[in-house]
Amino acid sequence: MPDKTEISGFIVLFAGVALLVFTFFNAYLFLKWLSTIETSPDLMASFGEALAPLIEACIRAIYLGIMGWIGSILTVRGVNILTQLRHEAKAEAKVSEKPIVEPSKGRKGRKS
Repeated sequence: MPDKTEISGFIVLFAGVALLVFTFFNAYLFLKWLSTIETSPDLMASFGEALAPLIEACIRAIYLGIMGWIGSILTVRGVNILTQLRHEAKAEAKVSEKPIVEPSKGRKGRKS
């Protein structure tokens, strides 16, 4: 039965992966429904009309970037927890498999 540390590692890992999947899905939907900016001969009028969609796109891009960053951090932490547990388990298995060597009482192979 897995211990609490291993369960928390899996929870953190799956939360990070779920957040990354959600982020990429949102980014796909955002790019799919992204409206194009139409141009006109008057630069000031087109800039004024394009400013609101550009700000909205920047806010969404920052939102998706932060979500992706947090999702990747959670995924890395979950993987680190699980790999650390695996290394500790292997180290414990190696220590328990080593035979106990008793020190010898004299020097062997040396003639007086």
